Amino acid sequence: MRRSKAGGNVETRRQNGSSDHREGDDANGDSSSAALLDDEDDINKQGQRREIRSKYRDLINSVQQNREDMLSPSNNKLTEVLEEANKLFKDVRQPREAALDAKLLVAATDLGNEKASQLFSEGCTFDLTVFTEHLLSFMGLNRLEDEEDDHQNEGEGYLPKDAWHRLAQRTESCFKTAPSFHYMMGSFHAEPPTPKQRPERPRRPPSKEAKRMMPTQLKKMEESHQEATEKEVERILGYLKRYYQDDSSSPISYYEFVIDPKSFSRTVENIFHTSFLIRDGLARMYLDDDKLPCIQPVEEGEMEDASTSTRNQCIVSISPKIWRELIDAFEIKETIIPPPETPND
Repeated sequence: MRRSKAGGNVETRRQNGSSDHREGDDANGDSSSAALLDDEDDINKQGQRREIRSKYRDLINSVQQNREDMLSPSNNKLTEVLEEANKLFKDVRQPREAALDAKLLVAATDLGNEKASQLFSEGCTFDLTVFTEHLLSFMGLNRLEDEEDDHQNEGEGYLPKDAWHRLAQRTESCFKTAPSFHYMMGSFHAEPPTPKQRPERPRRPPSKEAKRMMPTQLKKMEESHQEATEKEVERILGYLKRYYQDDSSSPISYYEFVIDPKSFSRTVENIFHTSFLIRDGLARMYLDDDKLPCIQPVEEGEMEDASTSTRNQCIVSISPKIWRELIDAFEIKETIIPPPETPND
């Protein structure tokens, strides 16, 4: 009895073990079947990609080999190739196929550009006479003429009043903007008009009074200006001699002599008139121990020696800024050369 029970327990265990083993085999079978399905999908996708690449290569070879035939205006092979490429591009998912599509597009673009240029060059050689006849017929040209002018005006006619309006209505749908202006019979080079020669008008001779008065006025102006300059130079020379005689041992600073601290314009005039003294040898300039310019009058005995000696000239430039700096540096409070007295009216 014990053995039979034990045997029964053994049988039960064996049955349970076999059922567990079967469940494990079913699970493994499911996972292996899923893996097989994934592998089959990958194989199918790879096969589809190979097929797409092969078709792209065939299209590229077709464009390269049949280039001369595709350039013909009556050949539509290039359009068929582009339509086939558009169908293939719908299934492109990877870079390799996209690169082949780009390569095909470049080849087709170059071919289309060359084909378009040939079409344009051929279009320029159209028959102008035929085109004109078609255009005149569309505009409603009336070739019925008077019997008298049949032989003289052969080939001519009359256009109705709305001929150009009819042509404009027909062509306005072809343009989104107004067409540019151009010459129907080609451009032309217009020659400039010949300049008209203007007759010379005889000049009126000046009257005797004008001949007599004009030189007199100019002469008086020049003499008055020269006299005023000479008088101002003599006046400045007098102030220079007077200032030098008061203290002949100390040099006279050039800037202290010519600068007027109250007027920049008077300073410029003093420099201008003092230059005549230097030019005529009535005064001389030199540098003191501090390398600053000084001025002193020339005595009558020294004037002859000054006329034979060599002279050096220089240009003095002054601005309002330099003028103020010189006034502060030399502490100039008053001018040595007072302004001239203006005559009362």
